[in-house]
Order: sequence, then C-alpha cells, then structure tokens
Amino acid sequence: MTDIQRFETNDRMSQIVVHNGVLYLAGQVDLDMSETVTDQTTKILERIDALLKSQGADKSCILSASIWLASMQYFVEFNGVWDAWVSPNQAPARACVQAELAHPEFLVEVSVIAASA
Repeated sequence: MTDIQRFETNDRMSQIVVHNGVLYLAGQVDLDMSETVTDQTTKILERIDALLKSQGADKSCILSASIWLASMQYFVEFNGVWDAWVSPNQAPARACVQAELAHPEFLVEVSVIAASA
C-alpha cells in the first residue's frame, strides 16, 4: 500500500507509521535504565513530543495511549509526570497495565496513536 509511510525504520520496527492521517508510534522506553520512574517517564514523553513534532503534530493530537508499567507500585509516580504533561482538557483515551517489559530495568513503556495535525 503506497499510502502507508514509515519513519525511523529498521529491520524490526518503525518508530512512526502514518496511514490515513493517523500516526502510530512504537512503544517508547528510556534507554538509561538506571533512572527512576519519574525520570524514565519524563524522557519517554519528551521522545513522544519529538516524534509527533517530526510529523507536524503535538500531544494535543493524541487519540489513545497505551502504558505499560513494570509494577503498579509506579502508578502514582507515573501519573504525576503524565498529568503535568498531558494537554489540559485534551486527555486521550488511555490504558495502563502492569507488564513484564523487554528488559528488567525498563520501568515504563508508552505508545500513542495520534491524529496528524
């Protein structure tokens, strides 16, 4: 299909896939695994901002967010960063679950789907 665009692509995955005006972002993690949930979340949300901006969008365009936490003990700490970041009165649909992440030191992973601007 020629109307599918892929960005920051390697053999395994693309960081962004665009189709019919919708941006699909890969799950984002903080590669500095020595950091706290707050620090990992902050860096992940900064990366999401940058990926959205690369396509002319921003966090107000987010339709849905999927959040994976290594433990639900991080829920309050994660939400402290998330709530300060999300656009006022434009919170996306959201799911937040506990999951075993790809590496034991990953505490948070976030993926979003957004409308293109």
